[in-house]
Amino acid sequence: MSKYTYTEKKDTRSGFGAGLAELGKINNDVVALCADLTGSLKMNEFQKNHPDRFFQAGIAEANMMGVAAGLTIGGKIPFAGTFAGFATGRVYDQIRQAIAYSNKNVKIAASHAGITLGEDGATHQILEDIGLMKMLPNMTVVVPCDYNQTKAATIAIAEHKGPVYLRFGRPAVPNFTDPNQKFEIGKAELLYEGSDVTILATGHLVWKAIEACDILLQKGIKAEVFNIHTIKPFDKETVLKSIKKTKAMVCAEEHMLNGGLTDTAAQMAALNFPIPIEAVAINDTFGESGTPDQLMEKYGLTTNNIVQAVEKVLKRK
Repeated sequence: MSKYTYTEKKDTRSGFGAGLAELGKINNDVVALCADLTGSLKMNEFQKNHPDRFFQAGIAEANMMGVAAGLTIGGKIPFAGTFAGFATGRVYDQIRQAIAYSNKNVKIAASHAGITLGEDGATHQILEDIGLMKMLPNMTVVVPCDYNQTKAATIAIAEHKGPVYLRFGRPAVPNFTDPNQKFEIGKAELLYEGSDVTILATGHLVWKAIEACDILLQKGIKAEVFNIHTIKPFDKETVLKSIKKTKAMVCAEEHMLNGGLTDTAAQMAALNFPIPIEAVAINDTFGESGTPDQLMEKYGLTTNNIVQAVEKVLKRK
């Protein structure tokens, strides 16, 4: 029986909304901006309780990023929220020049990331955003796994000095982490100890990695599983220690193979301790319209895909 259980499924965007509402109470410097998606990003409570600290930018995401950068000059801590596709691809120039280059203390809150945006289709399903953001100097990239962790991460990044990209999603997913956790930026979270293979998972794939670990254990395979909730800075020391023990790695992410967690982890391994690596990720394709479960199945982002990747990589050891 798994050591991890959950009593409910909740969407991570609601975790962001709860964290932002909490910040509104405890930190008067926190302000929020939104690009006409207040309800979708669950920013309503902050807007209701702190109308003087909430700015509706409308469908003008580039302008919103510029305003957010400007607000930091007066000591404010702006959270700029919109869909991940609009928070990255549409405004990359503004983020690069006004936020990252200037090292402004802006928190980019990106909801509806990845394929699980679902029915809105390929134009809205950004699968390249982690890569776009992690390549920017000064940018921290955080991808929490459930409601509780997204709430904790939202609160934690307000204390971090410098720009942060916070990635979360639309669907309800198992909520299993400690509601009272202290979120530590840049620290890989060990979920299972093992000796046969290292599994790195991020975001919505973390729970699937836990399910895969339980299945593998029944097959006599002991996986060491980590929740990589921070893609940048990457916890090189912890992961390197693990792969030196297991000598094989699988990475699981709801993102393009190029540019995401796999890209970061594989580069680190290649430069420090080359090992066989397999990836559960989207491989050089756009998404399409469908339910989140249908899309995760079609694009190979399931529990069974992680199990198969482990079995494949073990044959390469």
